[in-house]
Amino acid sequence: MDYKTYNDDCTEINISNISIIKVKKKRSVLKMKLQLALDLVNIPQAIEVVKQVEQYVDIVEIGTPVVINEGLHAVKQVKEAFPNVSVLADLKIMDAAGYEVSQAVNAGADIVTILAVAEDESIKGAVAEAKKLGKEILVDMISVKDIKTRAQQLDEFGVDYICVHTGYDLQAVGKNSFEDLKAIKSVVKNAKTAVAGGIKLETLPEVIVAQPDLVIVGGGITSQDNLSEAASKFKELIAQG
Repeated sequence: MDYKTYNDDCTEINISNISIIKVKKKRSVLKMKLQLALDLVNIPQAIEVVKQVEQYVDIVEIGTPVVINEGLHAVKQVKEAFPNVSVLADLKIMDAAGYEVSQAVNAGADIVTILAVAEDESIKGAVAEAKKLGKEILVDMISVKDIKTRAQQLDEFGVDYICVHTGYDLQAVGKNSFEDLKAIKSVVKNAKTAVAGGIKLETLPEVIVAQPDLVIVGGGITSQDNLSEAASKFKELIAQG
């Protein structure tokens, strides 16, 4: 039996003068996506914002404050207004996960969030319900202390995204999630990774170096005078990454 290697991805094996070419399957490279987080708006304002940035964002997040103020009706109206945009319902589920996922999906959500600090059975229930309905689960790692261990567990549960998240209160004291993102990426095998919390255009290059699958931006876009231009700049940099 003779071997001849052409390159890292192709090897020829010769058995009794019969050549068999083995080609290694390359891991697909996912395009980094941009998610717009809408937190401090009502439903009409949310729809107006999305109108201005729709062509540049992949996912629109109906943030937790919007859900608290407007209910899942906000998810429903945004999805009806923009049926071709993926909508994330940031419910930050802690319990009764299967039921809450089903209600969010019924309202039009394509992705639903659950907290990583929730019970394992709750997360498994959320994953099962989402898979049954053909939707996705994003796990928010806010307040998790042992990032690597929990990320490995979540990856085994079959979640779709694991998101490192610096909340508003920690952003106020200068914290960010970039090191946590690197830690998660070093251990997960199947789940996609996401990063959220205070990302601005000037900090985006540092995020891109870490190569998350999903970049979540709120005020970095919504606080700008020209929303379309701001979203365009984020999208352009992400596309180059």
